[in-house]
Amino acid sequence: MSATQQPPEQKSGAAGSAQFSGSDSRKFNYFEPKGRKASHYEDMTVDVQPDPKRYLLQDWIISFADGTPTYDESWTKAQSSNWHQFRAVDQEWERTHYQRQSTIVGMITNVIENGRRAGAPKRFDKAWVKVLSDHLGAYKHAEFGLGTATMQAQRYGYTQMINNAILTNSSYKLRFSQDVTLYLGEIALDIEGIDLDAGKTHWLEDPIWQGTRHAIEAIMGASDFLEQYFATNIVFEPLVGELFRSGFIMQMAASQNDFMTPSVVSAAEGDYERNLANAVELFSMLALDQKFGEQNRKLFVSWMDKHGALAVQAAHQMQPIWSLPRVKVAQFADALELAKNRVRAIAAEIGFDARSTLDH
Repeated sequence: MSATQQPPEQKSGAAGSAQFSGSDSRKFNYFEPKGRKASHYEDMTVDVQPDPKRYLLQDWIISFADGTPTYDESWTKAQSSNWHQFRAVDQEWERTHYQRQSTIVGMITNVIENGRRAGAPKRFDKAWVKVLSDHLGAYKHAEFGLGTATMQAQRYGYTQMINNAILTNSSYKLRFSQDVTLYLGEIALDIEGIDLDAGKTHWLEDPIWQGTRHAIEAIMGASDFLEQYFATNIVFEPLVGELFRSGFIMQMAASQNDFMTPSVVSAAEGDYERNLANAVELFSMLALDQKFGEQNRKLFVSWMDKHGALAVQAAHQMQPIWSLPRVKVAQFADALELAKNRVRAIAAEIGFDARSTLDH
């Protein structure tokens, strides 16, 4: 049975009544592995979430009061000939996710402890300290918003493999929001006068951040769970998230006598590479679907148009931040063009064209 074929309808649940990919195996694999043999990740995720189209002869055991089944393919406008074909590129499941999160937290803890021990925060440029409290402190709310959106979205994924990828995405965003909160609190112990409430004030009131708030709230308010996942990783992250984290913080920090902040922020850049790889894998699968590929590509363009316009506006409203550091080593225009090129490349890899949004 190929990865795109559904098993034939069975009228009996008796042992031996059906033939499947693991029928002759003592390991009892009920699925078609992506490689020559099932990986540990596949053993832990594939078919953990049941599907009446595959093995539930009695249909869903539980449904919602209106008759909607426990999991429903109509919860997204995207369609697939075989949702179970998707495998996350990072092959992350519960145990490996906790291990990686623990490693990241340990790394950040060491950076902060060693930096404080060396007196590094006291050598930060004073103008840069205000940038961190005002604007890195504001940006953590964007990360929390994306974490909340993807936490909600993961519940609606039709397979455990899709749910896992979106859920780990959420976990990374929520952890990084917490990383920033704890980091600013730690350096505030060494730098007199840091206002730890300034970030929230700027997030709620500063015109610089209102476009970002609008973009985040649009993602959180979307009713289609794959639209939320798409808008997070294919649109907002490269156009706003990476723009701020990599195009500003990591470019500017060293010239402000700050080696600590880039080390903390680098964890989020690593997180995004994993989240992006998983998202591209899923949306490429949908874009190349023999039956539904064309309509899926049109859907992705509509999502790009909707969320891309908001993200580009948010990016432009952030421009004044680049002029705030005393020592200026990066230009907003250059960072934004890199971000747009990044989105064009991501869209091309999936199989659709993002130029209609980005060229306006």
